[in-house]
Amino acid sequence: MVAMGKFRQWIIAAAAVAILSTPVLISERAEASSSGVFNTHEIRRTNLKPFTKWRDALKRYERESVKAPGRCGDLTQNKCRFREWAALIEKLRGLSPAEQMRRVNRFMNRSRYIIDPINWGVKDYWESPGQFFTREGDCEDYAITKYMTLKRLGFDPRTMRIVVLRDLNLKIAHAVLVVEMNGKRWILDNQIEQVVEDTTIRHYLPLYSINEYAWWLHRREG
Repeated sequence: MVAMGKFRQWIIAAAAVAILSTPVLISERAEASSSGVFNTHEIRRTNLKPFTKWRDALKRYERESVKAPGRCGDLTQNKCRFREWAALIEKLRGLSPAEQMRRVNRFMNRSRYIIDPINWGVKDYWESPGQFFTREGDCEDYAITKYMTLKRLGFDPRTMRIVVLRDLNLKIAHAVLVVEMNGKRWILDNQIEQVVEDTTIRHYLPLYSINEYAWWLHRREG
């Protein structure tokens, strides 16, 4: 029988490999930390090539940023939703970062949750904010749009990550946004109305996290 600690590590590694779908270069220099998000051991890497869904979402967002929104009923760049987003950002400027996080989390969580097979006809699809405002989405789409909203409010993207994880209570894959601020990690979650510290959540098992500059592989010790 495999020891429980090793078995859990194997599960995490196997899940991460399945999610990545493309091998990461072993020669890439990695940086390890024992005090990672959700109390995990994490290894940082900078090769984002395997993460095509994330990189594609970033590219679509760049195109959206320079393209004028369409009509209010547009299925690509809904003018009314973009106007509402811009109004939110202007309303939040000048507030404290903590209050900005709370309000962004609350605002985005009003959107309807729709799984990718129904919304896009595929198993997994990462949306840009424009797509999320038009078609709504699932957990990583909430997290991506919160990430981009906080970035527009002046948050350093190096302090934020999309965290792909396993919800041990519901036994499903999930994703949240984590923001590092004042020595703490704050979780913006479409399943939780409040913004809470990662130390208060015990039923999330992170697999990997990512931002525009790097990604981290997570392993829970013990």
